[in-house]
Amino acid sequence: MKILILKPSSLGDVVQALPVLRLLKLHLPAAEIHWWIASELAPLLQGDADLAGIIPFDRRRWRSPFHWHEPVASVRYMRSLKFDWVIDLQGLARSGVFAWLANGGFTIGLNTGREGARGLYDVAVPRPGPQTHAVDWYLAVLDQLRVPADGKFEWLPPRPEAAAQLHAKWKPAAARWVAIQPGARWMNKRWPVEHFSELVSTLTRRHRDLRFAIVGGREDQELGAAIAGAGGGACVDLTGRTTLPELVEWVRLSDLMVTNDTGPMHVAAALGKPVVSMFGPTNPRQTGPYGQVEEALRISLPCAPCLKSTCSYAKPMECLRALLPATVLETTERQLATLPSLQPA
Repeated sequence: MKILILKPSSLGDVVQALPVLRLLKLHLPAAEIHWWIASELAPLLQGDADLAGIIPFDRRRWRSPFHWHEPVASVRYMRSLKFDWVIDLQGLARSGVFAWLANGGFTIGLNTGREGARGLYDVAVPRPGPQTHAVDWYLAVLDQLRVPADGKFEWLPPRPEAAAQLHAKWKPAAARWVAIQPGARWMNKRWPVEHFSELVSTLTRRHRDLRFAIVGGREDQELGAAIAGAGGGACVDLTGRTTLPELVEWVRLSDLMVTNDTGPMHVAAALGKPVVSMFGPTNPRQTGPYGQVEEALRISLPCAPCLKSTCSYAKPMECLRALLPATVLETTERQLATLPSLQPA
């Protein structure tokens, strides 16, 4: 059997979809599974033992008429593989069209109610309930395929080469590491950087063996620099400096993550790390750290969660600004208390 999974982006969405891959391979070990993914995220899955191949999707290049031969070649390649099942876990027009063009024996996708993609599937799977987590919605696709949606698997297996690169580049000290993720794709999903700085400064004074790995992309470098300045020598600013596999291994190395609602949060949850997460416009029950949504921090406002990328409230970003460092500190300290070898200063 040959299976194609379409989940091109984003980092958090791809991570949340990985249980579908793991369980397909667990229950159908002879299956040849391929994944259609954004080229910038492909390193996350390269070399994955459960995958027979990766089909990269380069959105920026494919928009240009000078590169239209590339998507045509990609479709021809997908069709040549003669997939038995095509599984679209993105549920948007673009992924739906490519799922349809793959011309598999059976095409199934998410009934998101957006962009008309459901009309391109043989079966469209609705969200089981309004508060169903994204991971469980993806797993509901397996139910339709009569593949058991349970069983033991490793969500993100170790990447020894990336771990070795991490140690060679940064030589992390023997300490308790806290990963800090200050950025987010939406500006109104970002807990204020001054709050992050205050939190890190306080934790640095209280715990002399605590170190902070500030993670994120190039767009987060200004935030990373501000927080690193508050934490002094206890911080390593990694923003814009890690590969995706190195990012995963830094989170694996860490004991805890303090984060906005963004991709590395889902990496931490997948690795079973305690997550202190701050939520404003998004709904933690639907997209929070899987298995830890009850621990997500948010305040009650009439507009939250608005599920919008821009804030129109009278007090801009009040849903996150009013979530004070003292509140996050209390939750972080409670999580740290469960970890060994922490010595109060």
